[in-house]
Amino acid sequence: MRPIVALTALATVLFAGQAAAQTEARFTDTWLRADHMVDQNYPIDVPEKPGYYRNPILPGYSPDPSIDRVGDAYYMVNSTFAHFPGIPVWKSTDLVNWTQIGNAIDRPGQLDFSGLGVSRGVFAPAISHHDGTFYIVNTCVDCKGQFVITAKDPAGPWSDPTWLPFGGIDPSLFFDKDGRAYITWNDGPIGGSTYDGHRAIWMQEFDPKTLTIAGEKKQIVNGGADFSQKPIWIEGPHIYHINDWYYLMPAEGGTAEGHSQVVFRSKNVWGPYEPWEKNPILTQRDLPRDRANPITSAGHADLIQTPAGEWYAIFLAVRPYGDDLYNTGRETFLLPVKWVDGWPVILDRGKPIPYSEKRPKGLGDAPQANPYHHNVRGYDPMKWLSIRGASDGFLTVSDGGKVMTVKALSQPIGDVNAKPAFVGLRQPSNFTAMDTKVEFSPNEGDRAGLMMVQSDDAWVFCGVTKRNGVSEIALIQRASKDDPRDGVVLNAQTVDAKDGVHVTLGVRREKLYCMYNPAADHMTTDMKRLAWDADATVLSTRKAGGFVGTLIGPYAYSQKP
Repeated sequence: MRPIVALTALATVLFAGQAAAQTEARFTDTWLRADHMVDQNYPIDVPEKPGYYRNPILPGYSPDPSIDRVGDAYYMVNSTFAHFPGIPVWKSTDLVNWTQIGNAIDRPGQLDFSGLGVSRGVFAPAISHHDGTFYIVNTCVDCKGQFVITAKDPAGPWSDPTWLPFGGIDPSLFFDKDGRAYITWNDGPIGGSTYDGHRAIWMQEFDPKTLTIAGEKKQIVNGGADFSQKPIWIEGPHIYHINDWYYLMPAEGGTAEGHSQVVFRSKNVWGPYEPWEKNPILTQRDLPRDRANPITSAGHADLIQTPAGEWYAIFLAVRPYGDDLYNTGRETFLLPVKWVDGWPVILDRGKPIPYSEKRPKGLGDAPQANPYHHNVRGYDPMKWLSIRGASDGFLTVSDGGKVMTVKALSQPIGDVNAKPAFVGLRQPSNFTAMDTKVEFSPNEGDRAGLMMVQSDDAWVFCGVTKRNGVSEIALIQRASKDDPRDGVVLNAQTVDAKDGVHVTLGVRREKLYCMYNPAADHMTTDMKRLAWDADATVLSTRKAGGFVGTLIGPYAYSQKP
């Protein structure tokens, strides 16, 4: 079957409860569900037990965590790259249960993601609090570089960016006990790189009142913990002043299976910083790849101390379902930190990251939301993400979030200059599905349904279309940049779509399935299989590339404006 061609123009949606127009798709009863126990051949069951929590604390696409504590509350942020709204802000009182309270990038005028690939945009935000003000420093890759935003309330509103005049990525603020502030970041070393992945950590003083940097910048680490080993991609630095020592803690080894966390210390904030002889203080790269239920690629950590004096680390890691294959992206984990001879250790070398660990002392025992089971119905504007811009140009929501009406645009998935009519939720598990009822009257080449998106070049669509004058339910896939931009039709069946079609799109680890049932049949529990064992690995980070995780949600597209 030939690929479906697609193209149209941006317009606003006007929907006030009437039936969807011909260029609109109406989605009702949209339901995201995920459960590791759906397949008994892959049994991960970590029951909640008193005094323990379960990892990950943020399942699905929640990379590059940064944390700060203000009084009894903890605040955390993550990367979102070219998705919008950007930089989710989370709050917790126990380090285990997290509630999203806002997004730091929630106005289109703050950052412009136009023309950016999905894995460009905002990298590795770092949150800090000082003297009644919250700060986030961040890099907008390929969109003006380093910036700082501020807020009095972490829920927002956050300020427009103030741009900072230095290159590199991964800036982080450190406020010392004397009130002085410093910013550290990753950039190329003095004299240039001598091998691939050769980077350095830099530092400069920061004025929190004027949001400017001043004085001379200084390279404080060249290469990594052991330069003789040609360490790669030293990044994500954080500084802490603990007792009489300044600790510098960056990630090292790249964000894949070689990822790790290392630590340096000095008596002076400017160094010289000496590495610990027993680095790394967190890694999984030395463990057998064929171990059961592995957690891999751990690093990019940040430390926090509880009021009881305990130290904890948040960090990113992944849960692969195969040989370095995962579609969920990098997730946020939590582990206690122990101190060995004056050095922080997140995890002993050679030990696997545990799925369950003891809770922090004195922070309560509120039941933890199960990280292995998700049941989300309807639309929440704080959590649903669009690509390269706000969704208010094509999306209207009614009936308390139960109805999502999407204007079918001519801006398709796969075009980095487009803002497609797509909104999605993060895939939280290796067993995830979304159900919806879609009502759509397609013209030739139009389509509306559910889509799983990993990148501009890696996505899967399951929904209604029209080809050669015939309405169909179709499974369409783009597996790489070598495929046509509009994808390849894997399977299609004629369907009576006049009363809408129930659609399910889901994954079981490496297997992808697409099911449907015409609404006129009134048998939503008796779905027909358009595909049951299609290849879901095309949505894995290893094959698709980039730094994000898969999103799943409604998509609508029209060939004609």
